[in-house]
Amino acid sequence: MFARLLCTLPLILLLTACGGAPDSSEGADAQGHTPPTAATIKANQSVVKQLPFSDNRDFALARRGLIASDPDLQVQGPDGELIWDMPGFDFIQEDTPDSVHPSLWRQARLNNIHGLFEVVPGVYQLRGYDLSNLTIIEGKTGWILVDPLTAKETAARAMQFARKHLGDKPVRAVIFTHSHIDHFGGVLGAVSQEELASGKLQVIAPEGFMEEATSENVLAGIAMTRRSMFMYGKQLARSERGHVDTGLGKHPPYGSPGLLPPTDIVDKTGQNMTIDGVRFVFQYAPESEAPAELTFYLPGKKAFCGAEVVSRNMHNLYTLRGAKVRDALKWAHYIDEM
Repeated sequence: MFARLLCTLPLILLLTACGGAPDSSEGADAQGHTPPTAATIKANQSVVKQLPFSDNRDFALARRGLIASDPDLQVQGPDGELIWDMPGFDFIQEDTPDSVHPSLWRQARLNNIHGLFEVVPGVYQLRGYDLSNLTIIEGKTGWILVDPLTAKETAARAMQFARKHLGDKPVRAVIFTHSHIDHFGGVLGAVSQEELASGKLQVIAPEGFMEEATSENVLAGIAMTRRSMFMYGKQLARSERGHVDTGLGKHPPYGSPGLLPPTDIVDKTGQNMTIDGVRFVFQYAPESEAPAELTFYLPGKKAFCGAEVVSRNMHNLYTLRGAKVRDALKWAHYIDEM
């Protein structure tokens, strides 16, 4: 079942400890980080005895359906800065360093598995091109995109890779599952100017999407962006003593975000919609993982998109970047309702 979830992994802050000012102590690395203490090593090693690290089924599931990957996946932002760099995480290999929590290292290895995947026939995902995943659903005449990533640049690169392996089809519709920027910000890189100008592009989102998306990312945008840099360790070196992973994915890309207003609104559970010949059954799940959120089921493909209401990891109720606190009771209710 989990292999068929069209969902992103959860947002969990998992950054390794890093030192402050450079230290000239014996054994310090190039950034001045001294080796982990005996207490840190003991604590990390104890985790290995508590959890079944020899069970590698997660790795088989993470590679399931892989069509192709890009070993040179790097994306530049509008000013030429590297905003996405998968080769920068090549230091993450099988052996866990003493300085890193073993579960974080394992998750980082899983998140290093990236590329274009087939979930079920007619449903594909681009993973590892951004903090979130971009899902492509084949319709009768074109593609239906779900959650087109955070930034224009990463979304464009993901779509380029998809077209290389799946062919060139027009985008007929876009679905935003919820109001967090990593699920809508790359839309202007995922659809063409011709598709936007046609006036025929469907944009489906939950009730309240525009209010929540703009209040978080425009009205509070500067503060939220700055706080996210601390939360995700933007300035940390990619290394076993710096930034390893965020749990949800590698990190958010600080590129060019955009937004499109919805043409169609989901405001009740059980709402049916046929989009480019594909039947969708929606669940309306407000005030759960996001203030405005939906999930959906594809009866014809027997595939379920849980957005971030359900995921493979334990999610958080409060995020350090300053998003609204999640209502755990409502969230649990929606999971039961599924």
